Amino acid sequence: MSAMRSRRFFATVRFMFGAVTLIAVGTQLLIHISLGYNVLNFFSYFTNLSNLLAGVVLLVESVLTWRGKELGPGWQLLRCVSVVCMALVGIVFSALLRNVDLGSLLPWINSWLHFVMPVAVVLDWLIFSPRKPLALRGIGLMVLVPLAYLAYSLIRGAATSWYAYPFLNPAIGGYEAVTLTCLGIALAFLVVSFVLLVAGNKLRPLRPLDPARTG
Repeated sequence: MSAMRSRRFFATVRFMFGAVTLIAVGTQLLIHISLGYNVLNFFSYFTNLSNLLAGVVLLVESVLTWRGKELGPGWQLLRCVSVVCMALVGIVFSALLRNVDLGSLLPWINSWLHFVMPVAVVLDWLIFSPRKPLALRGIGLMVLVPLAYLAYSLIRGAATSWYAYPFLNPAIGGYEAVTLTCLGIALAFLVVSFVLLVAGNKLRPLRPLDPARTG
């Protein structure tokens, strides 16, 4: 397969995953609205936010792949944030939410957002790792993402008595349990960030790319 064909094949695959993800989230949003649920609640789920970010990143990457280009470290760090968030979506769902009632969430959307996309995005990162290593100090910026989400969830939850996830609701297990859970999630984010960042720095991307068009 020629370099151009290879690029276009991978660009198409990335576009497909990104597009299906946005369609899945959009479909579920329409269902959410049709049932009269709060729209802000929908966008308060970490799964939805993470999949939206991952979908957009994959669509942008599909265009870059088609053109044989790669953006700089700022974009690659955002990519890594997306990958870590999706990895946590898969881990947390499997560990804490597998047996939780998902209400109106369609089965195929549940499978796509919680299982298919986490695996696909992690593989995408490992196969198409950045050509230039990322500094480990970037983890300090990356960990602000889950901390900001947890702070938002707890503050909004205290104000509205609605929590996106039962493990964030102090009425269920108390603030001690919520605190331990938040610390566990933050630690998991740090560990996964470190592992994926190091793995990305050690691996070399398989995608054919014109070195003169990186930047």
